Amino acid sequence: MVDPSVCPPKRDVELADIVRQFGPQYISQYGERMMPSQKKALSDIAACCTKELGGRLYRCDDCDESFWRYHCCRNRACPKCHGSQTQQWLEERQADLLPCDYFHAVVTVPSELRAVFRREQKLLYGMLMQVSAAAVKDLCAHKRHLGALPGMLSVLHTWNGRLGYHPHVHLLITGGGITPDGQHWEPARGEYLVPVSVLSRKIAAQFRAALKAAAPAIFADIPASVWQREWVSFCKHYGHGNDAVLTYLSRYVFRTAISNARILDMDESHVTFRWKDRKANGWRTERLPGVEFLRRFLQHVLPRGFHKVRYYGLWHPSKRDQSNRAWLLLILATPADPAGLLKLTRLSDVLSQLTELTDQALNEVLDDEELPRCPHCGSCRTRLLGEYPRLGGP
Repeated sequence: MVDPSVCPPKRDVELADIVRQFGPQYISQYGERMMPSQKKALSDIAACCTKELGGRLYRCDDCDESFWRYHCCRNRACPKCHGSQTQQWLEERQADLLPCDYFHAVVTVPSELRAVFRREQKLLYGMLMQVSAAAVKDLCAHKRHLGALPGMLSVLHTWNGRLGYHPHVHLLITGGGITPDGQHWEPARGEYLVPVSVLSRKIAAQFRAALKAAAPAIFADIPASVWQREWVSFCKHYGHGNDAVLTYLSRYVFRTAISNARILDMDESHVTFRWKDRKANGWRTERLPGVEFLRRFLQHVLPRGFHKVRYYGLWHPSKRDQSNRAWLLLILATPADPAGLLKLTRLSDVLSQLTELTDQALNEVLDDEELPRCPHCGSCRTRLLGEYPRLGGP
């Protein structure tokens, strides 16, 4: 039998390992074309959880072993660094979550526009998010659909399962809204919110008009035939209250282009990862040269300063008073419904439920205040010996 202390088990491959191995080669080939945010992502991810970022030295009182816990990079493209961010974000957003039905909408850019989106990312990503929310808001304002102002959370994604370039926006929409007089909560009519075909045409037309007005030179370079393409979008009922919100937030808000769990293997020249084939409803594997893998990954690093999560309608910061009124109206509308009251009381549990889902990620956040478990024996009886700064100073 092999002594495990002599031959330890193979550690799972992480994105940071791939960046450290193939990053220098990638920079040598493509460095002149990289955005500053892409260079920073490579640098941060390579240093994540290493002594380069500094850390803390602990000792276990049970087995008397000492161990390091290095700080994480906190780059938004790093798949290891979102446990605490998710928790903090939910704490800040908890008051916005309304005990009502929710709808999930997705707006996808036609393939013919992807090249111009890649060239003009900051402008067109923001325009896509703004136009998509405005189209939903306009349709919801019509009495035949809703006749009210809903709350909307918009999240930009730019990838598909194979890390291909696929810009699209996810929208979480409240299943109801405040009426124009601000006095009533108007619920959605069952599992219907707005007509999807009308929504698609409206988004396409409004995006075309917005681009022509904001950037006529860019608009002029786009063939007229592109605007004849149908924009793919859908809007479906997503459930009621905290369950829907929890599922949505955990799936979309802090997702990165690839998680460490999807990376299967790495050798001297290639990376193997898995991706979900939605059409076949199963998992597939793909093996790519390491530099090509990084090329696909880095095209999803957003421009510096771009906000991928935005709030519209009832959830816009300027509508805080109306959002608070919506809370009151929903509470007053459900006193005779024990199940409804139960949903309201359980809404406060959203944070704790999400924390349970992200416990593993939280344990990887290296600069939290809680004492870590000993990696040698698993004991909680550890103590801090000292904190050491990052290499090269602050």
